[in-house]
Amino acid sequence: MNETRTDPSRLAAADADAVGALARVVWQATYPALIPQAQIDAMLADRYAPERMREQLDDPRHAWWVVRRNDALVGFAHAVLEGAACKLDKLYVHPDSQRQGIGAALLHAVAGWARQQQARRLHLQVNRGNAQAVAAYRKYGFRIVESRVFDIGGGFVMDDHVMELTL
Repeated sequence: MNETRTDPSRLAAADADAVGALARVVWQATYPALIPQAQIDAMLADRYAPERMREQLDDPRHAWWVVRRNDALVGFAHAVLEGAACKLDKLYVHPDSQRQGIGAALLHAVAGWARQQQARRLHLQVNRGNAQAVAAYRKYGFRIVESRVFDIGGGFVMDDHVMELTL
């Protein structure tokens, strides 16, 4: 049955490969002018390794969500507890499905989970050059708390805003 709902569901181990594939589509569509292809490839290989995601599914500090439309994966998010805070580590929506409420639905799911875990704030990093994402997070209530360069390994750095939402 085809679904057009925007309700996030929890990631299943079988979805790990699909999340990695969607991450590649999103990164290549979103960041070609901001991030060199070699950096995109290195980050995808590290952050979206299926075995890494499967390990996180067994760790109660981590939570993953996916959104499907018409049986296709169109968005996903990952959050991790860090003390009294929750870090929104990943939130991506397929370029053809953006501006349809998927990102907001994922943010709502992450914030609800973070509150259940008694986190007092939700924070994230977003590339300073991604004005669309910065504006979307501000609209949701996030504020920029600092801007800095992060060494992500492999000779690559990210020039990011650190944004925070009080829960």
